[in-house]
Amino acid sequence: MSPILFGSICGVAFGTLAVLLMLPMSFSDKRTALSAAFASRFAIGFIVPATHLPMPMPLAGAMVGLLVSFPDAIVTKAYAPILIIGTGGGGVIGYLSGVFAA
Repeated sequence: MSPILFGSICGVAFGTLAVLLMLPMSFSDKRTALSAAFASRFAIGFIVPATHLPMPMPLAGAMVGLLVSFPDAIVTKAYAPILIIGTGGGGVIGYLSGVFAA
């Protein structure tokens, strides 16, 4: 499967998962928070399969997930959940990219 198609699928899946995890939470502007979470996680899913770094794909994915998640963590001051989910999701997508989008 092409990296762009696989990245699009992973981006939609990871973004949807992030939104579902956040639905029970309360925010002053819930629509904006959910949209931002979807966009950030979609970016991770889309970028990881297209990344070619000189390291194993799970590690490259985790690094992309960490870097994309870091600005959100700074703004919200919710470092642990945002960085853990972003880094872990990036690593999983990196692994899956190595298997299905190589």
